[in-house]
Order: sequence, then C-alpha cells, then structure tokens
Amino acid sequence: MTENAASPGAGPAGPGVPQRAPRALRADAQRNIGSLLEAAKAVFATAGVDAPAKEIADLAGVGVGTLYRHFPQRSDLVKAVFQLEVDACADAAPALAAANEPGVALEKWLHRYTEFVAAKRGLAAALHSGDPAYGALPGYFMQRLQPALASLLEAAIASGAIRAGISARDLLHAVATLCMPVPDEGPAYSQRMVALLIDGLRYGADTSQSRL
Repeated sequence: MTENAASPGAGPAGPGVPQRAPRALRADAQRNIGSLLEAAKAVFATAGVDAPAKEIADLAGVGVGTLYRHFPQRSDLVKAVFQLEVDACADAAPALAAANEPGVALEKWLHRYTEFVAAKRGLAAALHSGDPAYGALPGYFMQRLQPALASLLEAAIASGAIRAGISARDLLHAVATLCMPVPDEGPAYSQRMVALLIDGLRYGADTSQSRL
C-alpha cells in the first residue's frame, strides 16, 4: 500500500462535463470494507499503522488487491479506522442515556471513551505525524464527541449526580491526558485514573433537587 497511489476514478471532470454521482456500493463491497476496517483496527492496535497490508487483508479474509481497491493509500485506511472508532464512541451516548440514570450513563460513556483513547495508541504516531492527510481528524474528533458528551454531562448535572461548572471539552481533554502511556502500565491503569476523576466530579454535586 503506497502513499502516492491515486484513487480509482479520482480527478475533476473537464469543463462543462457534469460530475457523475458516486455509485452505491454493492453488498459484497460493503462487507469487504467492514471486514477490512475491523481487521485494520485489530492489527493497528498490536502492530502499528505500518503493519504489512497482507496481514490486514488476511485477517479480513480478502485479497490484498481488494484492500488496495478500497483504500489506495495507507492514510485512507488510517483515517477510516479512526473515524469508525470515533463514530462508535459518539453513537454510544444516546444508547447509554436511554438505558441508564444520567449519572450512570455519563460514567459508562467516560469509561467507553477511555477504552477508545487507549486503543488509539496504535494510531498515535500517524495522527500526530504532521502529515496533512490527517489534518481534518482533530476537528472530526471534537465535532462528533463533544456534543455526545455534552448531552450526557448536562443531564447528569441537572439530575444532581455531578457538580456544575464542567465543560465537555475540558472533560474530553482531561480523560485523554489520564490515558497517556505510563511505563509498565496498561489500559487498566487509565481506567482507574478515570474512575478517580469521576469520583471528583461527584464532589460538591447538588443532590437536593433536579435542575431541568
């Protein structure tokens, strides 16, 4: 997988030529993409983003040519994996809110977010490399996760489960900081630190009434 390969069909249409609408992917192509993303996620977490393309393709159960066809550049695959994980974390927020009390929903989501940040360590070198191919990812991260957390945070504050005066942005950064690698410690250490942070959020909470 090379960084300079061009995407099939890429390039602007000539003057006066209307752009052709993208064709819908066939069901088998959609399955292949899903399998490749899940395989890349697993391989990146253990072997880093420079792992051989064949290792990813073999795990996905497809040929290397299929991998190249859907993700011509390595950065295409890295970005797709990152966005997949961001989307899954953001989409967990409404489901947790529907199934739990506000304070519990917030706590479960923060632990879910902690898992995401810890798993992202395999992508960290690429995402922070300065490569312009990844320039839009920090904005995508905040665009998806900040509103998801804000909704849970507001509900937890209104219910009296945690204290007021905390922003979703600050909380996202606080958890990410607690998830920074520590020598001889793994993801369980980050979860313990985030549990302490959550306990701190409860200190000074107004439990006398709900603020709607």
